[in-house]
Amino acid sequence: MLKGIDPVLNAEVMSVLMSMGHGDEILICDVNHPAASIAAHTVHGSVVHMSGCDIEHATTAILSLLPLDTFVDAPIRRMEVVGAPESIAAAHETMQRVANRVLGGPVAIKALSRFDFYEAARGAFAVIRTSDPGPYGCFLLRKGVID
Repeated sequence: MLKGIDPVLNAEVMSVLMSMGHGDEILICDVNHPAASIAAHTVHGSVVHMSGCDIEHATTAILSLLPLDTFVDAPIRRMEVVGAPESIAAAHETMQRVANRVLGGPVAIKALSRFDFYEAARGAFAVIRTSDPGPYGCFLLRKGVID
């Protein structure tokens, strides 16, 4: 246990966050996402579990330590709702609210179609799977630098 660090950030999550460099991405996902098959393609190579944690708590904890990339238009990417690409799912609203609150202002989030999202996710540094029931609770967060 460490002071000032949310205890949901287990040792494996901390190791992943510390190993990432500028421009690397992590995938934070719900229980519906094909986490294991996507994770097999990532640098880390296996799923990192944040069991018992929803998207809101996991992202709040992660963003308390992880700077987002300010050199890109949208440091967070999400999956579009299949068949309704203009729709905003509850998980999307949650991520927007958390990112804006933690970072102190509006954060751009870009939507990708389902299969484009899967392709992008395979290039992530690691997959962090929460216990959030979703749906559409899958997000790529691009790491920035500390100013």
